[in-house]
Amino acid sequence: MSEELEPLFERLDFIYMPSRDVAADVAYYTDVIGGRLVFAIERFGTRVAMVRIAAAGPDLLLAGHLEGPAPILVHRVVDLDETVARLRERGWDPAPLIEIPHGPCCAFHTPGGHHLAAYQLTRPERVAQLPGRRDF
Repeated sequence: MSEELEPLFERLDFIYMPSRDVAADVAYYTDVIGGRLVFAIERFGTRVAMVRIAAAGPDLLLAGHLEGPAPILVHRVVDLDETVARLRERGWDPAPLIEIPHGPCCAFHTPGGHHLAAYQLTRPERVAQLPGRRDF
C-alpha cells in the first residue's frame, strides 16, 4: 500500500462546462433549474457565463470556446507554484500556465481522461467586478 499523500487542492470552485449555445444554457439553468446568473461576458469571439445553482458548492461556468463534452473541474490552491512543484515531484507533467480573471491557472488531463485545473486566487478585486455584468 502506498503512503497517503496530503491533498493539494483547497476547494472545488468552478465546473467549467463546454456549451454549444451559452445564452440558451443560461436560460435553462436560470428558468428551469432556478439558478442565479452571476455574469455573462462576450469577449474575444466567445461567450462565458457563470450560473450559481446552489447556495454552497461550485459555480457553473458555461463556455462557448471549450472543446469536447467533458467539463473541467477548477480547484483553488493556496500557492500555485508550490502545487505545481509538488505535482511534478509525483511524476506529473504540467501544461503551461494560463491566466483567468481570478489569477494564474494550470489545466491538465488525468490518464483516465478527466479534466482538472488548479488556480490561485491572486486578483480578488477582479472577481468582485464580474457579478452583474451582462453582455448578452
